Amino acid sequence: MNALTLPNENHRILIIDDNPSIHEDFRKILGPADATLAKELDAEEAALFGDKADASRPWSFQLESAFQGEEGLEKVRAAVAKGEPYAVAFVDVRMPPGWDGIETIARIWKEFPDLQIVICTAYSDYSWDEISKSIGSTDQMLVLKKPFDNVEVLQMAHALAKKWQLTQIARRQMEELDGLVNQRTAELREANARLTGEVAERTAAEEALRRSEERFSKAFHSSPVPMVIQSPDGESCLDANTSFLDFIAADRETVLSEGMNLWADAATAAALRERLEARQVVRHLAATIRTPHGNAHEVLIAAENLELAGAPYHLLILQDITERVRLENELRQAQKMEAVGRLAAGVAHDFNNILTVILGNTALQLRNPHLDEKLSASLQQVQRAAERATALTRQLLAYSRKQMIQRRPLSLNEIVEQTVAMLRRLIGEHIALDMQLAPDLPPIFADPSSVDQVIMNLALNARDAMNDGGKLTLSTTQVQIDETARGLNPEAQPGPHICLAVKDTGHGMDPGTVARIFEPFFTTKDTGKGTGMGLATVYGVLKQHGGWIEVESAQGRGTTVRVFFPLSMDAIVAEAAKPAMTLSHSAGDKCSTILVVEDEEMLREFVHDALKTNGYRVITAVDGRDALKVWAEHRDEIDLLLTDVVMPESISGREIARTFVADKPDLKVIFTSGYSAELIGPDFEREKEHAFLAKPYLPDRLAQAVAEHLQLPQPAPAGILAEVSTGGDSLGIR
Repeated sequence: MNALTLPNENHRILIIDDNPSIHEDFRKILGPADATLAKELDAEEAALFGDKADASRPWSFQLESAFQGEEGLEKVRAAVAKGEPYAVAFVDVRMPPGWDGIETIARIWKEFPDLQIVICTAYSDYSWDEISKSIGSTDQMLVLKKPFDNVEVLQMAHALAKKWQLTQIARRQMEELDGLVNQRTAELREANARLTGEVAERTAAEEALRRSEERFSKAFHSSPVPMVIQSPDGESCLDANTSFLDFIAADRETVLSEGMNLWADAATAAALRERLEARQVVRHLAATIRTPHGNAHEVLIAAENLELAGAPYHLLILQDITERVRLENELRQAQKMEAVGRLAAGVAHDFNNILTVILGNTALQLRNPHLDEKLSASLQQVQRAAERATALTRQLLAYSRKQMIQRRPLSLNEIVEQTVAMLRRLIGEHIALDMQLAPDLPPIFADPSSVDQVIMNLALNARDAMNDGGKLTLSTTQVQIDETARGLNPEAQPGPHICLAVKDTGHGMDPGTVARIFEPFFTTKDTGKGTGMGLATVYGVLKQHGGWIEVESAQGRGTTVRVFFPLSMDAIVAEAAKPAMTLSHSAGDKCSTILVVEDEEMLREFVHDALKTNGYRVITAVDGRDALKVWAEHRDEIDLLLTDVVMPESISGREIARTFVADKPDLKVIFTSGYSAELIGPDFEREKEHAFLAKPYLPDRLAQAVAEHLQLPQPAPAGILAEVSTGGDSLGIR
């Protein structure tokens, strides 16, 4: 039971009596008293307790009443719970019809034994023996016989209140004393346990010291970790374990008799000696060692000072991390490429919006037959520059693996043969072109235009490495990637793959150049002769297809680039897609109404003007919420929805299209976006009944896409998103 927080004195008294007049009598007696009676009580207290009374304190008690035993017990409980316990209770013996005083006292003391009790009784009530027999003998109880004397009541109240207070103080002191005793006992036990432990440790240490050399020798020689004991100057070796000898491929006699210099960098030996001389523990010190045969290994060093037969030595423990360092470098390179790819995708998206406006408005102006000749020439230069920028953004999206692609089963050999026909005209007569294609290869699962792009970029890059002529070899083969191959290249995926190798006999590259060739805009060519996006595009295409790329090169020995494509789950090669029939601009219904939803203001204005020029009625909306308002007003008039896919206000173009088509099933929909497939969503191809127009696009492409889709008789073939193609580069899925 926790000690209570109490005032210096407790004058709280509970009267338990069924007679209200008795309560009133107690209030008169124990309430504020006159000065004469107070002095008498002070004298009595001094005589009893030996304390001089405080002349400033009031002689009044805080009285509370209960008229039955049950009520009295509840009041005692409530007072203790509140932290304001009663010090004394005056209890009448007879309180019909409930508990009598004896039962009330017994119940109260069962829960609150510290409460001082005064039994109020008449001569005809219980005798003291009867009371003692009922509740037991106690020194916390007095008997007050009725009728009672006022002074006697006051004396009892003061004496028992003081006694209650002294009881609490004594209990607290006993608890504190018990606490001190327990604390000291615990300290002594702890000291005894510590001494016992020290004696045991000393005994164990003496035993361990006796056997330490034997145990060290066994651990040293049987350890799978390479370890060697060297002299502090590093010139000689006292001992080396078998793992160390295997690691450096040397025999024990040579190492112990001749010694050896392990370190590829002399600064490593100096740093080790300095730290060990300062009595520092060496842990995880990265270094390069060179074996007697000239092989280099990356290691982590742990070193300790060691004393054997009174002589100082250094214990060196080596952990081979050569493979880990290689994998970390490859992972770091992959992470760097991923970060650059994300940046490239964001830049490409913003450029696509800007380029659509530039190309579109330039094309509209060039249609004017009365355009000034100089202005026309300037606009044509703007158009050519914008087209170059368009090609660059496509390369950025390809590099970042965020372009939209249409994969299907393909014969890689057929694509190589078709591409080589074009390559022969591009690489020049000074380079011999050879094909070594393995027969009966299973199909790959890839986008045909992306594979063309990979072959073309690799071949042209090889051509640029052979200015003085050489040989370019394209070969295909099926390979099985196992865990061993994955260990050499963390990007490799297990299982069967088709490998396309492009080999040249050019000047080759050093390791530093090889580490950077896939970075966008990195080029070894002269200024103005390359964008630095060719190999970056190849890297992005392979990653987006679930493949990877490996490069083997050395200066003066040429370069071999190997790209790996996953196999198709379908063994049947899909036929090449036939070009879509080109419709005239007048093919669409010029009375049709088109709702254009685009958050870029300049782009929205261009689309509005371009479609209006072709005779369509155009309604525009700035975002999804605005589109919902327009739809509510013009639902029956709108024939086609042309919407950007990703827009602000958390309502995307896809959500708008689903809402509108559910309301009007025959509504035609064309999505347009400069975003990548990743940002649009992996399940975008499920919107197979709609078309997709990639940014940037020209007015003629926009008009043709709208005309084609307005006259589309039925949804596109299941499984793909309808592709809008208007000649030249694909405007749909790449």
